[in-house]
Amino acid sequence: MGENHLSDLGRIIEDLDAMGRIARVTSEVDLQHDLAGIAARLESGPRAVLFENVKGHAQPVFTGLYWSRELLGALMRRDPSTLPQFVSECIKRWQQNPVPPEMVRSGPVFEYSEPEVDLYKLPIPVHALNDGGPYFDAGVVIARDPQTGVRNASIQRFMVINRNTLHVNIDAGRHLELYLNKARELQQTLTFSINCGVGPGLHFAAATPAEAAPPDTDELGIASEFHEAPLRLAEGRRLPVHLAPDAMYALECEIIPDEMGEEGPFAEVTGYYARRAPRPVVHVRAIHRRARPVFQTILSGVEVWNSVGLLGEANVLATLQRQIPGVQDVYFTHGGCGFYHAVVQLAQKRAGWSKQAIMATFAAFPPLKLVTVVDDDVDIRNASDVEWAMATRLNPSEGVLVIDKVFGHGLNPGFPDYLGSKVGFDCCRPYPYSDQYERAAYKPMSLDAIAVSLPEVRAPGSQAAGDDGYAQPATASGGAAM
Repeated sequence: MGENHLSDLGRIIEDLDAMGRIARVTSEVDLQHDLAGIAARLESGPRAVLFENVKGHAQPVFTGLYWSRELLGALMRRDPSTLPQFVSECIKRWQQNPVPPEMVRSGPVFEYSEPEVDLYKLPIPVHALNDGGPYFDAGVVIARDPQTGVRNASIQRFMVINRNTLHVNIDAGRHLELYLNKARELQQTLTFSINCGVGPGLHFAAATPAEAAPPDTDELGIASEFHEAPLRLAEGRRLPVHLAPDAMYALECEIIPDEMGEEGPFAEVTGYYARRAPRPVVHVRAIHRRARPVFQTILSGVEVWNSVGLLGEANVLATLQRQIPGVQDVYFTHGGCGFYHAVVQLAQKRAGWSKQAIMATFAAFPPLKLVTVVDDDVDIRNASDVEWAMATRLNPSEGVLVIDKVFGHGLNPGFPDYLGSKVGFDCCRPYPYSDQYERAAYKPMSLDAIAVSLPEVRAPGSQAAGDDGYAQPATASGGAAM
């Protein structure tokens, strides 16, 4: 099967545009706060956004690829509700029969190599009002283990410091931190590439939880499953790095262990600012780009909740279905930032398995802070339905599990130094079931053969009542129809 459109952001934009899923902003927009402010007004909508007229730059900026599962489903030709299962199947195929990346000599990203490194030439936005500066937040890092050469993909945030320097935040426990520690022990620098403007296959490979892709595996092969063809990689021109030749931009970078600089603040996935602190210094040694590139950025909100949450859901679902009989589905809620609250749907087979599901879910995705388990008659993507189960089926004296002093996600203020408490809610009916907990139901009916009048809903004052007491339509000039 040939490579599909998911491997190239340019083809993705064309595909979305053909479906009416690209909003084009043609007014001149300032990178300092204005661009992100406009994107925030359009966030979660059915269209991604292309800013075509960026002040001081000839290149456009693209955002919103991940902020709607409806949009992602259309792009991938999948029902949005089946995306977690699809992602899980892709990762499972990779685990069972990995397709390694294919090394090539060139690609679109080498159409132009900057003669001098100057990050200020790139249209890098400043997002939130108190952010410390412009940030790369959608670039995929491709690094190699200094000892084994195994490749890893990840997504980190990089703050622009000057023309050729970035400061990076590396989450504790990530493979990139492991590689940096190994480079320090070997008294070497750590080299890697930042690839900006890539398709969801490479993005999902970078967001796959470590529990699904251990450090000794080349997780870039996950992208091949989404592309339906081997992921292409190329050698760097200045440093011994591998980069994505189909990216819009590729940066060759180097970290000198123990060289630190101030990074932050930055508006993170939590909705809070990550604090300013000393973090690793990144030296950018080369910048490659397409002749007509598009810079991709991500708002630290719904886009992250959807993209990372989708990968978390896929891993938890696959893990639970191996371990817990009756698990039907998993959803990482937006209120939980796509990281911190999982809702598990369970068709109970035996008493006690709902609590077992809580513990297994925490183990499958350590950043989680909350887990709610509900029966299979509850819509886990409907917050009101989940709350109904909590209000009517949770027994607080037996159904609340609190785990103290456990590892969590450092960006969550509830886990200072990555240590805090977690809580699980067993909102399932007592097993075996009794009539007391049977939901009221109505006969399923179709309206296809039913005569029903559905008048247009109008704002007060936009219509006038006639003599017969019914509203009459307004004329084109706004007056009442005669």
